[in-house]
Formats: sequence, C-alpha cells, structure tokens
Amino acid sequence: MRSALSVMEMRSKGHLTGDCAAMCAGTHGGDDLVLITISGHPGSGTSTLVRLLCDRRGWTSLNGGDVFRTEAAGRGLPLEEFSRLCRDEPEVDRTLDDRLRHAMQVESGPEVIESRLAGWWADQLELDCIKVWLEVSTAERARRIVEREGGELSAALERMNERMAADALRYDLLYSISLEDMSPYDLQLNTDSMQPDEVADAVEAALGSRGD
Repeated sequence: MRSALSVMEMRSKGHLTGDCAAMCAGTHGGDDLVLITISGHPGSGTSTLVRLLCDRRGWTSLNGGDVFRTEAAGRGLPLEEFSRLCRDEPEVDRTLDDRLRHAMQVESGPEVIESRLAGWWADQLELDCIKVWLEVSTAERARRIVEREGGELSAALERMNERMAADALRYDLLYSISLEDMSPYDLQLNTDSMQPDEVADAVEAALGSRGD
C-alpha cells in the first residue's frame, strides 16, 4: 500500500499520476470540482500550459496523456500500437477515460484536467469550468516534438499523423466525437507564434473574468 508520504511527494510537484489520482482527489484540489480543462493535439503545448498554471496558482492536475502512456508502457507497447489496441479493444479505452471523468466530478479533486477529450467530458457532464483548446499547425507541432524528443522531422510527422488517424477513428467509434468540432470549448488559442507565458497569460485572463 502506498504511504501517505509518497502521495504527498507526488502532489507537491503539482501533478497527479494515474495511479494516485483517486487518493489525491479526496484530499486536495478545487472546491468546485475541476476548474479548467486543457486540450490539444500532441505538440500543441498543453503540458507546458498546465505546468505554468499549476506553478502560478499552486494547483494540481491530472494528465490524460500520462495515464495513456503509463498504461502503454505497462503493457510494453509503443503509443501507436497501444492506440490500435484501444481501437480493437474498446473497453481498455473506456476504462482510461472513466478515470478522467471520475476525477472531474470529485469534490476537492485536481483543478486542471489535461486531455484531448477533457473539454468534451466537461461539456457533456455540464461542469462549470473553462474548456480550452490549443491549436497549432502540423508543421509546428512536429518541430516541437523533435525538439523535445529528438529524431528526424519526417519521421516525427509520420508517427504523429499515424497516431492522430488512429485516435480520430477511436474517438468516432467510441463516442461519435470529432476533434474538428470546437463547439464544447470556451477558449481557442492558436499558439504557433505565441510564447508559453503568453498562452498562460491569455488563459489567466479568461480565468480572471470568471473570478477564479
């Protein structure tokens, strides 16, 4: 059984890992469920934005991508192959998504949920939170991924497009959701030419307008 100290150590970094989310949700976070969801394609800067918001406000977050990557690693699968597994075995995907939906509805849970579908879940659950989508061109996203992970730009583009195609098919089959549909989102930012602090400032302004 995980000790209270180890849970506190994970919380102190401003992020909730998938396996400690339930424990942490009951002890720390927003008073009114989730306060903001951050969504965007891989390489759009969602993780950087979440880190800045948590650092500025002392908030905690749950990252759907981390939950996905942890499950893939636990099965010894690369992300692209795990995406195909989720497509072929829908219950695997639903279980991961259920973790996020649960975290969004727990009082005193994480203030920030980061996931491509988080805005959709918040909209469908009628949660009173800001739903943000970060839009970035394909070329810029690939450049950022190479800068972060290394490798060739052409290979990064191929992997990114394969993953996006698999994910798009999965979301459509499971939930009839298209990521091209921006209707759930309160704030859409094209961040190609924005610095991370500028993105965070824009989101802070939206939060401030609500009194959060």
